[in-house]
Amino acid sequence: MAVIDSAYNFYLSTYGNSSNRFDSHKKSELRTAYNNIVKVNKESPLYKIKNDDNLQKHVINIKENARSIKHAIASMDENGEDLDSFFNKKVPYSTDEDLVSVDYVGDSGDSSSIDFNIEVKQLASPQVNLGNYLHGSDTDFVPGDYTFDLDTTNSSYEFQYTVNENENNMSVLNKLSRLINSSGIGLQAEIVNSEGEVSALKITSKQTGLAKDENYLFNIQPGATSGSIDAMQTLGIHHITSPAENSKFNLNGVERSSHSNTFTVANAFEVTLNGVSEEGEATSVGLKTSVDAVADNINSLVNAYNGFLKTSEEYTDFDGKRLTSELKSVTGSFKDELESIGLVASEDGYLDIDKALLSQALDSENRNESFSVLNSFKNALSAKADSASVNPLKYVNKLIVEYKNPVRTFAAPYASSIYSGMMVDTFA
Repeated sequence: MAVIDSAYNFYLSTYGNSSNRFDSHKKSELRTAYNNIVKVNKESPLYKIKNDDNLQKHVINIKENARSIKHAIASMDENGEDLDSFFNKKVPYSTDEDLVSVDYVGDSGDSSSIDFNIEVKQLASPQVNLGNYLHGSDTDFVPGDYTFDLDTTNSSYEFQYTVNENENNMSVLNKLSRLINSSGIGLQAEIVNSEGEVSALKITSKQTGLAKDENYLFNIQPGATSGSIDAMQTLGIHHITSPAENSKFNLNGVERSSHSNTFTVANAFEVTLNGVSEEGEATSVGLKTSVDAVADNINSLVNAYNGFLKTSEEYTDFDGKRLTSELKSVTGSFKDELESIGLVASEDGYLDIDKALLSQALDSENRNESFSVLNSFKNALSAKADSASVNPLKYVNKLIVEYKNPVRTFAAPYASSIYSGMMVDTFA
């Protein structure tokens, strides 16, 4: 039991939190895995190995690294697409992000070419009410209870506030600023300071633009009492300093407008206007193949392969050279083809992504043909991961005790266990 506990504790501490959505399988996939295990055990001789904690860790690492490769491949094949279409997917671009930024919000499976030009004439702006500038230390408000009404395009609100004895102008401005900001009605209040130690209350709408039948985004009127009217005259926040305005732009030469600086085009692009264009200068927006996006897509496979190779080299005492040799032979057989698409193998067998070569492959006329080699490499690596996962003890030193009958093999009583042919040598 101590041997089992040691391996189990190592697995939990190292891989216990590494669950992945690709670990869920269909019944048919589980049945295939079981049949592969039975087949391996039918043909496996009886052997014994040394009882070594490090060897147990090595076997677990082999299985988990094989699983990582299967996860990386599964993510590339997630939508049932071949790699040609996978690497032909596009990402949005803008020729001037300072003026127009863009996100693609259309169908992820649709990478058809959509291009357009935008010339920004005017940005959408909020409504601003800037009050009167008051000396903060003065006491221009008569102590008492006051109200004012605030109407938006959807609702009406009544605000109440109290001016206490000896309360100066700055205290009243701060009180009203907190009152408006905490109301949650889509307005932002702040104290604006100017020369001469004077301050004013500035109220800005979070919304921008006006509909055709709207005159304002918010309207402030004092309460009906004479005191509230006098207080509002002192504050001055009922005057609209800057009315809200819509954005104006030319889309492919056609004049358009929007209540906001962010809107969608062709149900595919979410466009955000950030600045006003120079007269006659338009920003181009569309879809393009991104080297960085493609590199990110294949980086997980490269990392999984490199991790597998590193694991094989860490345990050479347990015949790790065999696994290392098999992994290097997989990349070696595709070395030139992989390098042509930016997957460069070093002398020690590790893979790296060369973005310059990758960019050339993406722009090549034979792009689909070039990337077909990645399909072949992926499939070869998947087969190697399947083999190592089903029988990781293939890659450890062992002493053969008895071979199976070469003429007639049969499933062992423990056929569901990949370790059914193993005898632990506790005396070695």
